[in-house]
Amino acid sequence: MFLGTSDHNLDSKGRVILPTKFREELGESFYITMGFNRCAQVMSVEQFDRLREQIRQLPADKALSLQYLLISPATQVTPNSQGRIIIPQKLREDAGLSGEVTIVGMDTRIEIWDKAAFAAFMEQQKQASMKEALELLRL
Repeated sequence: MFLGTSDHNLDSKGRVILPTKFREELGESFYITMGFNRCAQVMSVEQFDRLREQIRQLPADKALSLQYLLISPATQVTPNSQGRIIIPQKLREDAGLSGEVTIVGMDTRIEIWDKAAFAAFMEQQKQASMKEALELLRL
């Protein structure tokens, strides 16, 4: 399970350090692809395989759309000796990543956001969702 957030810098070669606890849980190599929001997401090989299988079970038109959005931009990566992974250029562009990024543990996957975009997204979530979430959770 991936929990927590941390801020990191994306270097000029498009590399970012993933937290040690995340790397340990991900294993030797793993996948990076487009996220569900304007971010990149990282998944273990097992989680990515589950996602691919779930997509295959969908009606053909929906499966095809998700394959274009999530499967085709995916790249299997292996961290270097410093724990850095390279985020492919196209994925960096599509996710709006440059400079400072926020790495977010999201239970079964990890998201990599532009730091400012994540802060704005979280503020929006606080404003729009907290009351409804508390009601749904009955807290």
